[in-house]
Amino acid sequence: MDIIQQLDGNILLWIQNYIRKEFLNPMILFITSLGDAGWFWILLLIGMLLSVKYRKIGMTGLVALLIGFLITNLCLKNMVARIRPYEVIEGLELIGKRAHDFSFPSGHSTCSMAASVVLFAKLPKKFGIPALTLGVFICFTRLYIGIHYPTDVLIGMLIGIIAALAAMYIIKQEKTDILSS
Repeated sequence: MDIIQQLDGNILLWIQNYIRKEFLNPMILFITSLGDAGWFWILLLIGMLLSVKYRKIGMTGLVALLIGFLITNLCLKNMVARIRPYEVIEGLELIGKRAHDFSFPSGHSTCSMAASVVLFAKLPKKFGIPALTLGVFICFTRLYIGIHYPTDVLIGMLIGIIAALAAMYIIKQEKTDILSS
């Protein structure tokens, strides 16, 4: 076992032993479900498309999600093919249902950071800060429930941030009538 894998496992077991609390589990499962297939972020961003004032932000967020999805779910997960931690780490108990895809990188983390970084950068801080806070918290829930290694989450977060920055650059360059109307 390499040092990164060992450190990942130790962090997950530490979270399980010292942070997990039975009374928190339903709330954590709900929050992590907000990242399932990106549904929460997708609905929020589509809703923004309906408003002239927020249309460009909604489009930027959707482009960020698409970029993150292509990198994480279509490419890296299948190339790396990392087994889920609850299948490898002795004593780690999964909270919730088993995943049917590979672990690295975390799609929930990529999606949550891609959307929340765009919202943080483009919305007033009273909306941007809660969006970013939720995005980061969804990332943490993936560790809490034992479905991802810390490195899965960190790389997923990094990909999400890069996807957000790329989308903001792409949409800033775009001058079509659809986005500016």
